[in-house]
Amino acid sequence: MDIVTYDGSMEGLLSAVFEVYEYKIPDPVICVRSAANGSLFGQFHEVHSNTEKTNRVYKKLSERLSKTSMLQVYSTFLSGLPGMENILLRYIQYVLASKQSVEYDYSHPDVLFVQQTSKKVHREKHRMEAFIRFQVTQDQLYYAIIQPDFNVLPLINNHFRKRYADQRWLIYDSHRKYGLYYDLETVTEIEMNFDIDVKHTKSVATLNDTNEELYQKLWQQYFSSVNIAARKNMKLHIQHMPKRYWRFLTEKQVQFNEEF
Repeated sequence: MDIVTYDGSMEGLLSAVFEVYEYKIPDPVICVRSAANGSLFGQFHEVHSNTEKTNRVYKKLSERLSKTSMLQVYSTFLSGLPGMENILLRYIQYVLASKQSVEYDYSHPDVLFVQQTSKKVHREKHRMEAFIRFQVTQDQLYYAIIQPDFNVLPLINNHFRKRYADQRWLIYDSHRKYGLYYDLETVTEIEMNFDIDVKHTKSVATLNDTNEELYQKLWQQYFSSVNIAARKNMKLHIQHMPKRYWRFLTEKQVQFNEEF
């Protein structure tokens, strides 16, 4: 067994796939370099991201897969699930070895995994697009703090750039310690260590504009006024809006503080 390490990026993973073929590695196990464990019975093969190698693998895949399936591969990578690199390697090997299209061959466990995982990631993407609530800081930067189950920031980039094109904004993933910053022209990926405790809204509120608390109360009052108590179905409500998102939703702050 050979341990193939890469830098954790999609480009690095495709470069690793290329080198598995290039060096004819018989029994590879791909993992992120920082998480690699020593093996008494295997050798280490370190992969450095290479644009040319990445493009060659991408081009070959795009000839065999539809745009939908290509997006499924990327979404599976963004899931960050343990062992997903090796599932994607086997998936790619299966695709390239087959003379006919296999993207709908759900009898194959790796094809099924990619299809099911991409659905989960895109469900989280749509939830983030619906549930993100911005607050405004004293210097008029609109920011939102999120903790999605999967790394969906690359998938929601275009949605927020188009929808909020006239204001500066920052969406920060506090779990993965990076965010997207829009400066009215371009969206930039930034890494930062946000020291304020995001679990407590009072600590975050110190950043806010003086009118932000008023706006939040107005939104909470509006949400309360349109709510029909007689038609309340909490089971269905939680199904569509799981409690893990409540701490970041302005309209749920009171209820979140009461329950947690």
